Amino acid sequence: WNKELGKITIKGGTDDHQTAFYSALYHTMVSPNIYTDVNGEYRGTDLKVHKAENFTNYSVFSLWDTHRAQNPLQTIINRKRTGDWINTFLVQYKYGGMLPVWELSGNETFCMIGYHAVPVIVDAYQKGIRNFDAALALKAMTSYAESNRYGLEQYRQQGFVGNDFDHESASKTVEYAYDDWCISQFAKWQGNEAVYQQYQQR
Repeated sequence: WNKELGKITIKGGTDDHQTAFYSALYHTMVSPNIYTDVNGEYRGTDLKVHKAENFTNYSVFSLWDTHRAQNPLQTIINRKRTGDWINTFLVQYKYGGMLPVWELSGNETFCMIGYHAVPVIVDAYQKGIRNFDAALALKAMTSYAESNRYGLEQYRQQGFVGNDFDHESASKTVEYAYDDWCISQFAKWQGNEAVYQQYQQR
């Protein structure tokens, strides 16, 4: 923990201020957790055993809670771990058919809204963390965005989720719009003009 917390050095303030800061920093590193046996094998979202190749598999992605602040921090102080998380997202898509929303122990809980694996991937890529398959990442992003989960069909048709159609409608609209903007930027960086224009409009 001294090594991990030592990635940021602060000065000034009282001892209580510094204790509060390092306690908060510690809390940013409690999860996600490594989710493999010592030989790299893990149970995938298809409930079969797979082996992580060239990355460490993780679990416990509370992405609605973390994509705004915790994940951007980790792109600065834990770049390798961030790459491992993104590769974990991609095997969850490969074996389970979707990027994680709020994943726990290799299982999707769907307990929050949006598809916030997207901004985590996009932020990391923008900061030069690119040890993952970008084409697969874009395919995984659009796969979720084009699904009919949780008001997405209505959102695509009319530009928002109506309260008479689905609950948490205003929040879902905001979350989907932000995630779609992230997809548009990622597509632009990949030179995919069609996807860029489609999601920029959305």
